[in-house]
Amino acid sequence: MVTGSGDKKGNEGGRKKHRVLETLGMHIPEGKEDKLHIRPRFFKFLGFLGVLFLIFSIGMFEFSTSPYFCSSCHIMKPYYEAWKTSSHNHVPCVDCHYPPELREKLWLKFQAVSQVVKYVTRTYSSKPYAEISDDSCLRKGCHEKRLLEGQVIFKRGIKFDHKPHLTQERRGKKLRCTSCHSQIVVGNHMEVTENTCFLCHFKGMVKGRQEEPIGGCPSCHTAPKQDIEFEGVTFNHQDFVGERKVDCQNCHLDAIQGTGDAPKDRCFQCHNDEKRLSRYEDTVFIHRMHVTEHKVDCTHCHFEIKHKVRTAVEPLQYDCSICHENKHNATKEMYAGTGAKGVERMPSVMFLAQVDCIGCHKVPEVGAGEAEFTGQTYKASEAACIGCHGEDYEGVLDEWKSTVEEALEATAPILERAEELARSVRTRNDDFRRAMIKLNRARYNYRFVKLGNGFHNVEYAEAVLDKVKEDAQEAIKLFEKVLAKK
Repeated sequence: MVTGSGDKKGNEGGRKKHRVLETLGMHIPEGKEDKLHIRPRFFKFLGFLGVLFLIFSIGMFEFSTSPYFCSSCHIMKPYYEAWKTSSHNHVPCVDCHYPPELREKLWLKFQAVSQVVKYVTRTYSSKPYAEISDDSCLRKGCHEKRLLEGQVIFKRGIKFDHKPHLTQERRGKKLRCTSCHSQIVVGNHMEVTENTCFLCHFKGMVKGRQEEPIGGCPSCHTAPKQDIEFEGVTFNHQDFVGERKVDCQNCHLDAIQGTGDAPKDRCFQCHNDEKRLSRYEDTVFIHRMHVTEHKVDCTHCHFEIKHKVRTAVEPLQYDCSICHENKHNATKEMYAGTGAKGVERMPSVMFLAQVDCIGCHKVPEVGAGEAEFTGQTYKASEAACIGCHGEDYEGVLDEWKSTVEEALEATAPILERAEELARSVRTRNDDFRRAMIKLNRARYNYRFVKLGNGFHNVEYAEAVLDKVKEDAQEAIKLFEKVLAKK
């Protein structure tokens, strides 16, 4: 019988495997009478492999916790470079990014492994995101005594105390370490984000030229004690802000610039779920989710507020608005069909035809001789309506005014009923909070029509007042639901 070359090679390969296994201590049976034999040295070999695997695993685990391992991924290069130049460059990444608890640490380690898999399979995001627990910052050996240190000085004499900011709610919000210490600022790592300070202290605290920041200026700034020479005049701050309690903004105008608004358009950067977007006005929920439970930088949602001390060099360099604040804003928005909350844009027909204020405001308030000294104001007149549209428009201005006035009178009782129920409710649950959101919007829109001279855009004014009724009625139902649960 002739044996093929393939059979010979197969037999030689089998014999080699048998010899290797025999060397390791395992005998593979070759016939029916033969039996499997495992010698002690085979178990020693398995133990040796186990030790090698354990050493390799520990080594890889330790290496994977080093900053150098993090930097091996190209998308982490900017973060690694920022870390190297930061004040935390002696702290390994995992000391901050992994919480002290073993359970949480193992879970995050598993997540990190999944990120490695994503990197290898090229399914990763080019913008990694991480959240840092307060426990990591306040762990033993790091900043565990920070809350006991009291006031510290930041930059040029700015006073700051960590304890009230971390242990008490600030403007109804529970802050975290990373609320003020940004996780990643371009070129920096874990640095103080002053924009957060400005948003909390200044948003909604500027009314025209009146600046009333949370805590007031002295809570952060100490007035200079030395004499200062300015424009040839020597003075001392203590003579004014100290003894006479003069407001800082008497001299330092425009120290706060920007409103810090958070337009709904910015929500679409992260969300497209209508259910989530419907909670845009629920600021308590939004701040709890974005600030307390997760770390989303304030400027992702809010426009920036800038704060800088400026001193006017030339007197009277400001325009009329420094004394006459937003005199016609509501009326302009009414005419343009904007400004109301929860109502679609509805410009006046005359606005669309580009008829400006001077189209109707034609009658001078004072004579030419007096106007030379006092200035002139032009008032609206029905003559302007007739001048453009003819005699058919006689009496139309009075008709517009009465239409809006009647709509306001019809809306007022519903709004008053909602106000009455709001005052009687003592339970502060989710239904109450939703009711207050609707009531506050109804209040705003009612005042907008009343004080914004709704007759400038009658159709829009009526639509806004319909929204007031709708919101007030929904608020009434929610308030009654809360009261029924007592």
